[in-house]
Parts: sequence; C-alpha cells; structure tokens
Amino acid sequence: MKFFKVGERTANVEHKLGDMIWHQIEDTEEIITNDTIIKSLDKLLKPICDANNINRDSLKIHIIKKDEINAFALPNNNLVVYTGLIEDCKKQEALQGVLGHEIAHIENHHVMKKLSQEIGYSVLLAAAGGSNGARIAREILKTLSYSAYGRSLEKEADIASVKYMIKANIDPIPMADFMYQMEQDRRINKNMYWISDHPESEQRAKYILDFIKGKKLESKSTISYVDWKIFQEQVKAE
Repeated sequence: MKFFKVGERTANVEHKLGDMIWHQIEDTEEIITNDTIIKSLDKLLKPICDANNINRDSLKIHIIKKDEINAFALPNNNLVVYTGLIEDCKKQEALQGVLGHEIAHIENHHVMKKLSQEIGYSVLLAAAGGSNGARIAREILKTLSYSAYGRSLEKEADIASVKYMIKANIDPIPMADFMYQMEQDRRINKNMYWISDHPESEQRAKYILDFIKGKKLESKSTISYVDWKIFQEQVKAE
C-alpha cells in the first residue's frame, strides 16, 4: 500500500510538471499546428508504436519551429521535436531512430529519474505544489532540452530504439549514420544540441552497428522517398 501511494504521488507530480513545462513552452515557442505535417510525423511513429506495444495515444508529440537540431522528452509522456531536426535528417529512418530514442527515455522512466538526480525530488514536489513553479519549469526545460542523461541511460535508450526499429522492420543503420554525420558537422554548427550534448556520439554509432551485426534485418520505408521529401519541404516552409 505504501509503495502504491508513493507511485501514485510520483505519477501525480510528473503529470503536474509536464503540464507546467508545456505551458512554459506554449508561451515562448512557435508550435506547429499544420495538420498535414502532424499526420506525416505520426505515420513515422505509428509502426514503432504498433510493433512494440507502445500506446501511441499516451504520447504527446509536439513540433516546435526552431532551427536547432534537437528532440527531447518531458514529464508526462511529452515529446518535443524541433523542425531543425526534421529538416537535417537525410533519411526518414534517422528521424525514426531519434524519436525511438526519446520514446525509450519515456518508456523506461528516465525523465523523472534524471530530474530527481539533478534537481532533487523535494524541489520537484514543491514546484508541482505551486512553489516557484515557473522558475523550476524553466530550469527543468533547460535540463531536459540541453543536457544528456549520462552514458548508461543514453546507451539504454539507443539500444532500445534500435530494438524498436528492428521489430518494426525499420533499418537502424541510418540512425548510426546520423550520429557519425552529426559528430563531423557539430564542429561548425552550434545548433546541433541533440548530438553535441550527448556523450561520445561516434562511439554510440559504433555500438549500434555492433549490436545489429549478424542480425537479419527485414527493412522497408514507412513512407515513400517522395513523401519524405515533401514532408521536409512542408516543415521548412512553415
């Protein structure tokens, strides 16, 4: 009973924090509401969720108009994707790999674990109760959008994403290629937050390739190449 009450309280705190942070984003960022763009992103998410028994309706996906190459998970199953990431991915599978990585953070409860360690559960509890809520929301947003989870949790999310993709018949190699590409390009592009603040991206690409070595991969594109390019152009035009 005590364990149940603690779990219930944590879920309640996470729900309140998620809403609080999302309101902070709504007040400061340009949110994409174009139904065609949202549906295209959903098509890319659907096979990952369907093949891995992930409740798609439980995920709250938000697209933000921003040049930064970034995506990040927030409390209460919120997942934020910047348009800069969508535009920069050379292949749809690379974007699906990043989305899978962030979904893994959500599914494995990494978000609240990270916040409890870095900010403190008592501070989160106070914020959810209304104490210094706006200030803490800004701090949480900065923590989750611009810093990594640490080597072990990032590797767990990487491998989970690869497993998601394999089950969904999505080729995970472009995810590794994306990491190699970002590692090379980040020296001249300060906006590559998703990769620049994650540990040892070249090493991550290598262990992804090692993980899939010898595995039989039956992959197919979720949407056509033409539809993928149209999606990117629509995002760019917003």
